[in-house]
Amino acid sequence: MPALSVEELFAAPARAAAAISPDGTRIAYLAPWRDRLNVWVERLDAPGTARCVTADAHRSVPRYRWTHDPRWLIYEQDGDGDENWHLFRVDLDDPGAAATDLTPYPGARVLSWELPVTRPGTAILQLNHRDPAEFDLYELDIATGELTMLARNPGAGAGWLWTPGGDLYLYRTTAAGDLALSRWDAATGTAHPVMEFDGADYPIGIHPFQLTPDGTGVWAGSNRGTDRTRLVRIDLATGEETEVDAHPVFDVDTRSAIFPGLPSPLIRDRRTGELLGVRYLGERQEIRALDPGFAAVLTNLRELSDGDVGALSSDVDGRRWVVGFTHDRDPGATYLYDHATGESRLLFRPYPWLDPAALAPMTPVTVPARDGLRLPAYLTLPAGREPSGLPLVLVVHGGPWSRDAWGFDPLAQLLAGRGYAVLQVNFRGSTGFGKAFLKAGIGELAGKMHDDLIDAVDWAVAEGYADPARVAVFGGSYGGYAALVGVAFTPGVFAAAVDCFGIANLTTFLRTVPEFAKPHLINNWYRYAGDPDDPRQEADLRARSPIGRVDRIRTPLLVIQGANDVRVVRAESDQIVEALRARGVEVEYLVKDDEGHGFTNPRNLIDMYRTADRFLARHLGAPTTK
Repeated sequence: MPALSVEELFAAPARAAAAISPDGTRIAYLAPWRDRLNVWVERLDAPGTARCVTADAHRSVPRYRWTHDPRWLIYEQDGDGDENWHLFRVDLDDPGAAATDLTPYPGARVLSWELPVTRPGTAILQLNHRDPAEFDLYELDIATGELTMLARNPGAGAGWLWTPGGDLYLYRTTAAGDLALSRWDAATGTAHPVMEFDGADYPIGIHPFQLTPDGTGVWAGSNRGTDRTRLVRIDLATGEETEVDAHPVFDVDTRSAIFPGLPSPLIRDRRTGELLGVRYLGERQEIRALDPGFAAVLTNLRELSDGDVGALSSDVDGRRWVVGFTHDRDPGATYLYDHATGESRLLFRPYPWLDPAALAPMTPVTVPARDGLRLPAYLTLPAGREPSGLPLVLVVHGGPWSRDAWGFDPLAQLLAGRGYAVLQVNFRGSTGFGKAFLKAGIGELAGKMHDDLIDAVDWAVAEGYADPARVAVFGGSYGGYAALVGVAFTPGVFAAAVDCFGIANLTTFLRTVPEFAKPHLINNWYRYAGDPDDPRQEADLRARSPIGRVDRIRTPLLVIQGANDVRVVRAESDQIVEALRARGVEVEYLVKDDEGHGFTNPRNLIDMYRTADRFLARHLGAPTTK
């Protein structure tokens, strides 16, 4: 069977990310329009009636939501990857009307927004158009677009909760790096402490962190007194923490704290906001149903696929459900299920041109680290080939406070289709494997975190899967940093490296983080890597930076960068490329002027992976692309 092309694996989906309207009569979904993903709407009782309702030919729409009124849709959009997210409204009763920018402030960013069930017709959002470093709290009237300030931010690093009764709660990072939750008295400008969380346990903050429907408490992920993150309720009057649910082995799935496109760990009733279920993640996902009615729904949904329940939405009555499944070889298959009749039907497969039988399975494995720590990993081997002595690509996830998980990975499929073995290892410091595993990464950038990656390569060689002379490392963001560390600190291990928007210099990286993000660095980058304003720590950061060992790099390198990246700015890639070219080291450099931290537009994605495909084929001796 011929290998799949880059275009087949990285083309925009035919349809994706479906959600049902509150009245259960229509679905919205993302689909291409003029080579960009846009929002489409279709009546469920009249297939073929779909129409594009956003019509943006410049940049793909990443996320949208139905409001309480099925007349309105809201979607997010930034400017060419600058992450200045604006909210736009679509009026479905006026097909000819253009989308309305509800936050039309140049350079401003919507940090978060909610549609409270107790105030239909409104959205509660945090916006920094007054001061780039401070997010104020607003109520948005969706129909009119009127913004009303509810609270002015008292200082950088703070965020807000607003209860149905109008009470305000402030959460912020303290000077010690802890996360403090306080009741805010707007009249006097004073904060009344409710509770604090140890910031060392939560490098990306508490998540989930959502108000209960009655506004008297919040649901949060907590590992206080335990290694595993469980779901708790915090009483906003007393600060008392009560366990709501816990899995005996898995952590609550917190990935949506970093990747907003992923489903929330809390599954909630669309009408009331009450908790229906909680997502946990180990080798695979497990949903624990907390409501008997939802348990019955979940049982029937699981019959539709052998994948994991992914994106999930229902009408306000909880009768009609739309579900998309996470699967390693049948990605995103989306169904409509009617709980009243028990009937279901396939709505679409996002990539109908992909044959599941032609794709390679992703297999959970465990890699032993040299100090005995067990590293959860995923291995994807070429289908139909003897898994022995293969070229290996070590793919390193970003974050580093994130994790690899089971599911469809187009990069892994591309590489396996070319004859490579693909190994994705959750090195120490990854989230989702307990507090001790996470905190084992403190002070270990370019240290034990990198040793874990080398141990994974050695494991693949010892198991007979990999040819030690044909190993490449490939990563984005922190994974790009890890790729650079690989060729700078262990130059004899890798035959090729691909760095996508990775950090070359930890000191310059931390000094160019956006202003609104700097107050939050204390309990992640500063605690786990170092503070560049402390001379001793700055010296250590420099010692752990690939740019400091650029003279040792001799491995062929491909660097990929978005010019508008505000997280890892272009200067990070420029400096490593310039230093290597000055020494005559082979380095290929691909920059896209209309992208940021990660590529969005389909043509850019295809160009990125086509370039990487050719580069790896040249240096690992695998077949070239079609």
